[in-house]
Amino acid sequence: MKYCLNVLRDCVNFSGRAGRREYWYFLLFNSIFGLAVEKTANALAFKTDDSEWRVILWHCFLLFCSIYSLAAMLRVLALTARRLHDVGKSGWFLLLLLIPIIGAIWLFVLLVTDSEAGENEYGENPKGIVE
Repeated sequence: MKYCLNVLRDCVNFSGRAGRREYWYFLLFNSIFGLAVEKTANALAFKTDDSEWRVILWHCFLLFCSIYSLAAMLRVLALTARRLHDVGKSGWFLLLLLIPIIGAIWLFVLLVTDSEAGENEYGENPKGIVE
């Protein structure tokens, strides 16, 4: 949970480094939260028999999801840039996603790669390992 709170605090901080645990725990938490909101909204919207209320609930759900998605998108972009810094790459490596299939695979490999030991040009190792 502390990893998620760190990300929420550094929501638009594109400098520094983020470890693998922080990155993957935040993505896991974000996915579970999004799934829970979706299931709850569907249950509420389809439980009512009044079609007018169903439409109102559905629009409220869409509005909430849109606002949350925009806020989460900034956090995920900043966190991914910091994760790339942790392996010694620039945050601009996010543009690899523009290369179909191969770019996504390459970015995934970078995101699961272990941290560079010690300090690099982006700051101290979040693990605190100095070799």
